[in-house]
Amino acid sequence: MKIVTAHPITQAAFAPYGWLVDASAAQGVAINGASSLRFDGLSELALHADGGKPCLAIFKATARDPAGPWAELERHQLGTQTFIPLNGVRYLALVSLGADEPDASTLAAFVVEGHQAITLRAGTWHHGLLALVSGDFAVIDRQAAQIDCEIVHLAEPVSVVLA
Repeated sequence: MKIVTAHPITQAAFAPYGWLVDASAAQGVAINGASSLRFDGLSELALHADGGKPCLAIFKATARDPAGPWAELERHQLGTQTFIPLNGVRYLALVSLGADEPDASTLAAFVVEGHQAITLRAGTWHHGLLALVSGDFAVIDRQAAQIDCEIVHLAEPVSVVLA
């Protein structure tokens, strides 16, 4: 079994796979009589390919043991996918690059804190939602008549350990 160490997520480390959505390091603009700060441009969204439209969903995630083993990854070629924890849920992003299948040399795991969201680039291989504690997530992705989800089984299962 392949062992992958999950490190705290940073924008630089996650950039090949997508965007870290985290307002704590961004410059906000005061709105609503200065009672709120607005943070724009934290992530790209691609949701309209081949007649797709934006979809906002709620995922109710059950806590999962990071040790797995995890034996499959999926990708969405036609759109981005954004995961936003609704109640401070820490989670893992298990991701990989690769054209026709995941490239084992790019397999990485990130611990995402409950105040952070991620947007996966279209075509990024990833495991389904891996919540470290049970909780709800808002998910923004592409919806269309034809489902855009390709699943592959890994040649060697993966176990994740937290750094």
